[in-house]
Amino acid sequence: MPGKAVISLTTGLEDPEKVTVAFLVAVGAAEQGRPTLMFLTKEAARLATEGIATGVACDGCPPLADLLERYAKAGGSYLVCPICFDSRKLAKDTLIDGASLGGTIPMWEWIGDEGATTFSY
Repeated sequence: MPGKAVISLTTGLEDPEKVTVAFLVAVGAAEQGRPTLMFLTKEAARLATEGIATGVACDGCPPLADLLERYAKAGGSYLVCPICFDSRKLAKDTLIDGASLGGTIPMWEWIGDEGATTFSY
């Protein structure tokens, strides 16, 4: 099995092209069979709630909803910073499939001793 991948995303829809690039990297890793985790912090925490990650970032960019669907189908998961989530007063019952609240300790536990390739956006 290929090594793990962690994509850290701090940006939300205020920069949809950056979000799209992060999701393209995550989808690529997950579709290649890598266990893949997106660590969503700051404004990116909103992306883990139902109905938010929609739209198209640029001419020629894939729709965000399609990228989320591909990521889920490939088995990708999300770890959402609980401080970021709560400070934005987001509702836990709106978390998308594959998303859970957790900070740095759960992230390191997921990575484990074998390590992971990381990307940060």
